[in-house]
Amino acid sequence: MKQYMLAVHHDYDVPMPSGDAMQAAFDQVDRVNTELRSAGAWVFGGGLLSPDTATVVHAGTGNTTMTDGPYTETKEQLGGFWVIRCADLDEALVWAEKCSEACMGPVEVRPFEDEPA
Repeated sequence: MKQYMLAVHHDYDVPMPSGDAMQAAFDQVDRVNTELRSAGAWVFGGGLLSPDTATVVHAGTGNTTMTDGPYTETKEQLGGFWVIRCADLDEALVWAEKCSEACMGPVEVRPFEDEPA
């Protein structure tokens, strides 16, 4: 079985949904999480705080720097993710569709690199 990351993208410039809409999304995501666990596909998942809570650590040339905020200035940022275990990409895409519908936003699917033999 291969592992995939389903990355939830969020545009932090768009106003947050109402409390009722957010609760509906939380409930929908909880149902998908339960389904993932029941199917044995669940590895790990979680939501992230906004990009302004990030710290970027760069230890490139022996001189470590730390800066506040996201590494890149983009319209969309990572808002949350799932790590799932699937037989193949087609199965991961089925889960991504369910996850996208549940969280009401785009979900990017990326396979993890295989472990060296």
